[in-house]
Amino acid sequence: MTNKVHKRKSKIQINILLNSVFSFFISIILTSVLQYCAYLASVAVSEILAYLTVPMFTGIFVSTFFILTRRIVSDLITLEKGLQIISEGDLDYRVPVVRKDELGRVALNINLMAERLQQQIAKEREVERSKMELISGISHDLRTPLTSIIGYIELLRNDLFQSKDEYRRFIQNTFNKAIHLKSMLDDLFEYTRLTSSETRLDLKRINVCKLLEQLLFEFEPIAQENGITVAKKIGNPPIFTLLDSEKIARAIDNLLMNALKYSLKPGTVSINIESDASNAFIAIENKGNPLTPEQENNLFERFYKVDEARSTEGIQTGAGLGLSIARNIIELHGGTLKLNHKDGNFKFILGLPINNYSDNEQ
Repeated sequence: MTNKVHKRKSKIQINILLNSVFSFFISIILTSVLQYCAYLASVAVSEILAYLTVPMFTGIFVSTFFILTRRIVSDLITLEKGLQIISEGDLDYRVPVVRKDELGRVALNINLMAERLQQQIAKEREVERSKMELISGISHDLRTPLTSIIGYIELLRNDLFQSKDEYRRFIQNTFNKAIHLKSMLDDLFEYTRLTSSETRLDLKRINVCKLLEQLLFEFEPIAQENGITVAKKIGNPPIFTLLDSEKIARAIDNLLMNALKYSLKPGTVSINIESDASNAFIAIENKGNPLTPEQENNLFERFYKVDEARSTEGIQTGAGLGLSIARNIIELHGGTLKLNHKDGNFKFILGLPINNYSDNEQ
């Protein structure tokens, strides 16, 4: 490696050295020819020319060396102009690469530098745009429940209720809106934690089947209240792997609640768990209103919510972070989250890598 670097560094030096040698010999030859021609013409002219030998040799050498090295000088000027253009902010400009020596590599590195600066600036702009979208999304989604809470409190403060039943309804609606607001703030906090570079997983040896059973035990009563039947297929052999149980539970719960919100009522949500030698797969399937290709492509984007007509009446919609949070959690575990959608049939497949342990470990 060192030898290659040394050769690269010396290539243009050798070129300049050869130009110097060529210029030297050409100067000697031309000076001698001129002196010989002067001798043939006149002895007096030859004697006069003899005093001008050194200046004539120097002039010929400088002129010849300049002619031989003018391309190198021209390419150096091109590099200087290119750097000047890029330094003035035109990062789309690229220096022409016309050589294969050190100057050519300098041109390539200048172009690479400009490209990386472009990418860095584009990344910073994307981060800034992302922050603005985050602020805009938060403001929009928090405004609705907060406005409702203020409205109900204003009615209660001014005693604008007709009966005890209406009073209790105002209180209950205010409480529901406050819970909804807290839920969205929890989603936002979880999302910011997951997208932070300092996110750490508390990995423990977990039986995925048992974790799923516990989540479904809590989910089934909610599903029944909303006209949804839960069909589950969980095998007896335990599937052990290293997980942050709290975060994975959050991801699965988000997927279950998404299926509940957007299922046709009455309907069925099917949950199935399978495994192979290296992965565990949890499939959550439901039927709902079909999505367009554009809606399907954007489904995992943060703050993305499809047409409110898809949402189930009576179930509060969130901030559009649930699926994004689920995907981030699963990817942090080295897993995958995919959606198979066809004609209103939705099947989310959660894949998690398996760490094999003894089957009798609980």
